[in-house]
Amino acid sequence: MSKAISMYAASVPPIIRSLTNLRSILEKAAVYADAKKIDPSVLINARLYPDMFPLSRQVQIATDVAKGSVSRLAGVEPPKYEDNESTFPELLARIDKTVALLESFKSGQIDGSENQTINLPMHDRTLSFEGLPYLLDFVLPNVYFHVTTAYAILRHNGLEIGKRDFLGSID
Repeated sequence: MSKAISMYAASVPPIIRSLTNLRSILEKAAVYADAKKIDPSVLINARLYPDMFPLSRQVQIATDVAKGSVSRLAGVEPPKYEDNESTFPELLARIDKTVALLESFKSGQIDGSENQTINLPMHDRTLSFEGLPYLLDFVLPNVYFHVTTAYAILRHNGLEIGKRDFLGSID
């Protein structure tokens, strides 16, 4: 028998999990940089390819999508962040601030938003979604893309992390 899943359960817990795992990876990266005598800015500004965003921007976008999506699903204006983090402690604080925001939402604020119209301002246009396609087709893929890219940047730069770090503990 299939069981329905709420919009809250499909959004907040998996996004928090992904950001929490990213936080752990960044903590390991800070320790790694110190142990290997690597200037942390080298890792924070590292990219997989010249036309891709650096690690810092990957973290910023992942947290922007997270805070923006849950806020929009709850029908509230997303908070704005400065996007000026340039150290591991600053990136970790940004994740902490985002997770705290996500944890402040209750299921009643998000459940039932499946058909809610979500307007997403982009650079030169506004995209419109219904709540469920917004979550499943835009939000989750974007969070996972940017967290994966951050993971890949650090792995490419020698940080010894693996799938378990990306997924976190599975109970």
